[in-house]
Amino acid sequence: MSGLKLFRTNTTNSGVTEVMPHLAEVEADVQGLVEAHMETLLGVRFLVSEYSTGPVHGGRIDSLGLDENGSPVIVEYKRGVDAGVINQGLFYLSWLMDHRAEFEHLVRDRLGATSASQVLWTAPRLVCIAGDFTRYDVHAVREHRRSIDLVRYRLFGDDLLGLETVASVSGGTPVARRARRQAAGPVAVGGQSASLVELAYAVDEVLLGLGGVNRVQRKQYRAYQRLRNFACLCAPQRSKLLVYLKVDPKDVDLVPGFTRDVTGLGHHGTGDLEVQLRTPRDVERAQDLFRASYAAA
Repeated sequence: MSGLKLFRTNTTNSGVTEVMPHLAEVEADVQGLVEAHMETLLGVRFLVSEYSTGPVHGGRIDSLGLDENGSPVIVEYKRGVDAGVINQGLFYLSWLMDHRAEFEHLVRDRLGATSASQVLWTAPRLVCIAGDFTRYDVHAVREHRRSIDLVRYRLFGDDLLGLETVASVSGGTPVARRARRQAAGPVAVGGQSASLVELAYAVDEVLLGLGGVNRVQRKQYRAYQRLRNFACLCAPQRSKLLVYLKVDPKDVDLVPGFTRDVTGLGHHGTGDLEVQLRTPRDVERAQDLFRASYAAA
């Protein structure tokens, strides 16, 4: 965001006025704004603010939430630059992993029993939102085996908020290329043809190749996310793969047999645009849609 300039155009005299960026007056202003619109901004359902970790642990988590894939999310805020935000967040993430039943009880109270039963403990996340981060922060998150997002914010004028992902790292240990390819296979193994298996590999490589993408595995689908999901690859059907994208179907020239508006229709994963893939050529045709969804996330 430090390199971004924002201008307000004046249609009357064709002039432009720069909207100057600034930080919040206090950290609580950032926290309040994000918590009030957390699902829109981060793709995370807000659970609770300033959650106490008890007298023994002696901490207070800024925000707790649940993302689109059912992963627990801790959000920590800093008004400006603070070298301690990552370590503080990891401290709370460790507490969370030791108090799973307590978190699930909170989810049950706020979102219902179904959401509580679907919490995904393989991919808990830490999101740090601050005025800025140092290169040491970016390096540090790459050394941890946790899912961590560093997000820089800026306020513009009185009514504009900018969020920029500075670094995003998925949890887990590094794996060899062959192991990555095996992991990229079909979401559910059954009687899929070899061509569909290869098609799933191709889709996986294209989506990960967009850069800064985390892959989250659920039973019925695999989500590809930046801060939010931008694509969900479902288990192969008999003759095709289904990918759901965060693209407004109204902005797309729908092609029968290739793209479909599924707004309001139940399906696995997230997104209102369904893309049906049968051949490698379909994957090529879909790449502009993949990039549009990636950009929106």
